[in-house]
Formats: sequence, C-alpha cells, structure tokens
Amino acid sequence: MADGTQLPGVDAPEESTADPIVLHVDADCFYAACERLREPALEGKPVVVGMGYEPGDTVGAVATASYEARAFGVESAQAISTALERLPRRADVIDAADPETPLEETGHYRPVDMEYYKDVAADAKAVLHECADVVREVSVDEAYLDVTERTAWSVVDGFARHVKDRIQREVGIVVSIGVGPSMSVAKIASDFDKPDGLTVVRPDEVRSFLAPLPVDELHGVGPVTARELRSMDLETAGDVAAADPEPLVERFGERGRDLYDQACGNDDRPVEPKGLPKSFSRESAFDGPVEDPEPKRDRLATLAQAVAERSRQEGALYRTVGVKAVLPPFDVNTRERSLPGPVDDPTLVGEIARDLFAEFEADPVRKLGVRVANLEFTGADQASLADVDWHQQGGGTRTPADESTGQGESSHETASRPGIDPKNPSTDVAATDRVGDGESREAGQLDLSTAVRSVRGPDGDGESSRPGDLDESGQDESATEPAVDPADVTDEPDTALDDESTESGQLSLGAFDADAT
Repeated sequence: MADGTQLPGVDAPEESTADPIVLHVDADCFYAACERLREPALEGKPVVVGMGYEPGDTVGAVATASYEARAFGVESAQAISTALERLPRRADVIDAADPETPLEETGHYRPVDMEYYKDVAADAKAVLHECADVVREVSVDEAYLDVTERTAWSVVDGFARHVKDRIQREVGIVVSIGVGPSMSVAKIASDFDKPDGLTVVRPDEVRSFLAPLPVDELHGVGPVTARELRSMDLETAGDVAAADPEPLVERFGERGRDLYDQACGNDDRPVEPKGLPKSFSRESAFDGPVEDPEPKRDRLATLAQAVAERSRQEGALYRTVGVKAVLPPFDVNTRERSLPGPVDDPTLVGEIARDLFAEFEADPVRKLGVRVANLEFTGADQASLADVDWHQQGGGTRTPADESTGQGESSHETASRPGIDPKNPSTDVAATDRVGDGESREAGQLDLSTAVRSVRGPDGDGESSRPGDLDESGQDESATEPAVDPADVTDEPDTALDDESTESGQLSLGAFDADAT
C-alpha cells in the first residue's frame, strides 16, 4: 500500500463523506512485548520492565508491566520496591533457594533498552506509514493515522484488521486499534477492548458509544478529576454531555469546556505530524495530599531521572529546569531556573529540582512534576556549569493562585532576587521562577517515553492513570490535544509521558515507556 492504493481486494470507496476516518494504533504492553520478541520463553509469564531492581540500586520505577504481572498488582510508574514486594523477582528467589515462594508467583524483570525498543517501533511505524497518508507519531508505541483517502466507513473494519495483522505478522507485536471520526474518539476506542482490541465507532455511533462510559474513560481524566466530576453527580460521559457546560468551566477552567466537548464527541482537530517538542516533563499524582517530605523527595528524584533520560534518548539539550507542585485543591505552582547554556546533565536536573522544590517540602502536595525546556537538538556545545553554586540561587517566590482563572492556577511571575535584572532576567543563570506554568498534554500517555505512561492508562490499555502514574504531560507543547487535569495524570506518550497518552500499564520515559498496554 506504499503507492497509496486501497486495501487489496477492496475497490476505491465510492461514497463521499465529510467525516474523517482516524485510526489510533497503540501497542499492547510494548516494552514487555519487545522483551518477549527476543526471549520467546517469556510468553505468557509475568514480565516487568524497569530499573532499580539490581542489588545496590536505591531508586527505580516500573516502566511497563505485562498483563500477567498486573494481576499481582504491579503497575507502571510504581516504585520498583513495591513491585518486588508484590511480585518477587524469579532470579532472586532461585538464587536464594527460597522454598516459601512458589516460582509461579514470581516475575521476570528486565532493564529498559530504549534503543532496541526504538528499532522494533521503527518497523511497526514503517507499516503505519505505508497504510496512511498522514501519520502522527505520539510516542514510541502509539500513533494516529488519517486513512480517509485509503478506505471507507463501510469497509473500515477490514482495513483496520489488515493493519493489525500486518504489524503482528511483520513485526511480531500485538496492537490495539480504535477507529473513529476524530482523534479523541479513536483514542478512547483503542483503549476500549485491550489487549488485542479492534473497536470501530462510526460517525452516527459516537454519542451512543460515549454516553455509557464512566467519566474516567474520557481522555485526560484521572482519579482526581473523576472524583470532582462525580461530586457534581456526573458519573458517565453521557452525564457530562447532557450537563450545562458553564459549571464545568467554573470548576475546571477551560479544561471543563474540553471535557464537555469530548463527552459530546466534538473534536475537529486534524491528524498532523508532530514537530520537535519544546519541552519534556514528567508528572505523578499521589493518592491524596502528602505532607511527609521523604516520599515527595523520592518521587521528585524518580521524575527528574525520567525526564533527563527522556531528553538524552531524544538527543536534546536543555537550558531550563522546572518543577511543579500541585497543592489542594488545585493550586498549581511552578518554579523554573535558567542555565547559562544548553546541557545534558541528569545529576544537575535532580539537584535543581530538589532546590526549587524545597519551599514546598512542608506543604501538602497532591502532584509533582519535573520539566526541562528551551530544548536544542543541534548538538551544540554544552555550557560549563562547574562554577555555578546552585544552592546560592533562590528558589523563587510563591504567589497565591489566581482565582479568576477558575483552575487554581497561579499567574506567571518573575522572581526578584539580588543580582537579577527584573527587566531582563534571562541574563542571570537562575533567571526565572515562574508560577502557574500549566502544561498541556497530548491525549494519551502517561509516556515517560522512557521512564514510565501514558499518558491512561497513557498507556491506553483502557485504564486511566492511577495515583502514582507518571504523566507525559507537556511532552510536546506544540501539540493541541485536549487539556488534562493539572492535578491528575492519565502517557504520551504521553503522553508521555501525552505524548500523547501512555498506557496506564507502562511508564513512559524517553527511556521509560509509559505504555500500559
């Protein structure tokens, strides 16, 4: 089909329609699937891909877990220590000759190997580009296809099945596909019947398909937003679609309008290829407000490691490091620090993140995020930071949330510190600490694209992000995906980290994949 012809055996569609035909293709448990490709003996067994499980490691997280591993309570973005408690590593049990732990209750742990995963993904994406005129790749394991000119609604089921079968036959991995007249409907459809799913939602079926879905099946709705919606007596997408949108806007700001439109099936965004991202970020929500500094520091370290790894995997240098702290109820605070030049320094990202977050350590925090921005992909020389004492740089000042936004999000400010020209703060190495820099996230991922997604279950997997999932929020700020709750995660995938989204079973790190499939 590389020449643009239709599916073999299918005549060119005669019907003319104004409704686009969009496919959302999402690999199921992608990292684990890749590991099974090179170790077929792992088929059908619990597989956990992540880091930090080797003796002597102190920090680590689950990037993705196979469905068999999820049955033991292992989830993406979970601390590796928790995963090992729920599903002991088989190699450790064998080495210890532990008779108390049955081998069938152990799992196979593998390290993240992004270069290998990218090679497998490239083979799959080559198939997708042969099957569509426009492909929007949103993460290593996820893409949207506009196939309006390649098929017709009357035969699209067979077309989508053809795409699935080609990928499984030629690449060796299983994908789930959702088909709809828009990106948001296709995304929800791909999550609807995982794993190995194929769900087609025709234009006249959109309302009836969406209406009975629980609100947390809507893209970008995590546990926090779902609780808020249910407190408004909105249990399903149909309830949201039938509601007056104004109270939603009052409660969630412009996100409320996005949620309403999504529940109604209104989404006219065209499928367009993505450009270079402007930033990479990873976010993670706690189950509730956390006051103890220790778990917040641990989570921050994991996020900093993930975002730095993602940047390195993508070949990006960064000039800005930032953190986000969401306090109850939706008070979004961000801090940023500018560097004298572009760098690739994971240790420095962690140090600056700790420094910037220090003012929030004693506060109850619902969600944390770490971000690098002002990216350069040119391979320019890195700036020398050896003489910079980061601990002498202020962490910025916090301002109350701007209530007028309706989102509990603070307005942007530039912190004033000795030695900084407030009219030209960028001249200082720690020039800006911004407040309320909410980031958009593409529909999907939790995709730490290498650390932990998604991005929704930003691993699609029909799962919404759970507390503790890493969000690929802000992975591609140029994207125009529906807004995501600033206090929830849902990979891509991210999104993403959306990335768009990452499956809620997969961590999306640029080196972690937020794939929950």
